[in-house]
Amino acid sequence: MVINTNISALSSATALAQSSSMLAQSLQRLSTGSKINQPQDDAAGLAVSMRFSAQINRTQAANDNIGNAISFSQTQDGFLQKVSGALNRMSELAVASQDTTKTTSDLAKYQAEFSTLQGYITDVASKDFNGVSLFGTTGLSVTTDGDTAKFGMSAVNLSTGAYSTVTAGTTKVDSATNAATALTNVKNAIDLLATDRGNIGANISRLTYTSDQLGILKQNLSAANSRITDVDVAQESSQFARYNILVQAGTAMLAQANAAPQSALRLLQ
Repeated sequence: MVINTNISALSSATALAQSSSMLAQSLQRLSTGSKINQPQDDAAGLAVSMRFSAQINRTQAANDNIGNAISFSQTQDGFLQKVSGALNRMSELAVASQDTTKTTSDLAKYQAEFSTLQGYITDVASKDFNGVSLFGTTGLSVTTDGDTAKFGMSAVNLSTGAYSTVTAGTTKVDSATNAATALTNVKNAIDLLATDRGNIGANISRLTYTSDQLGILKQNLSAANSRITDVDVAQESSQFARYNILVQAGTAMLAQANAAPQSALRLLQ
């Protein structure tokens, strides 16, 4: 029996410190919902989780870009629907102007409406989406994943080709001869418009599939990251109860160990 060194108390204190540390860790995990709160909890898991988190964020950013590109294409098509209506009306005017029973005054009225529609198409050609030209000469390159993949959308230029011909000042319906030429120009513009709207529809379809794909990728990455970082509440609750009991038992045993050397006083009486 010794007095200066209480081995039992030291052992009890060490066990109590370990149990208290595990109890604090379990409490922190239950409070945060995460198994990794410090790097030492799982160094390798933390490294993998950080890469997953970064990839998830990049995937979401790419999906946001695709959503904006879809909105851009839908805005384009919205304007082109109205342009289609204008061209259809212009083709009617071109045919009506070839009616030999129409007077010069009638043709002038047709020409006035025709010119107004030409101006409308010219105005649409200058529209933009968030400062980016809707109908410029350069197509857009859209990010389709969190790395370097791109999807190129072809440009729809309302200021060139058959569009510029149909809106030119030389395209008129003020006479039967000019109206026949105008009709040819309008039909060419309608054909080009059909092609452009088809391309826009294909772009929207492609981007929608890509957006869905990125959504599934993000979901799977989040699930993988969850398995690394998220705490199993049921399991951790059981561990918490265990450590809590160990701390209480360790505290009681430390008190007993500290009281044990007092029995040496009886030998000195």
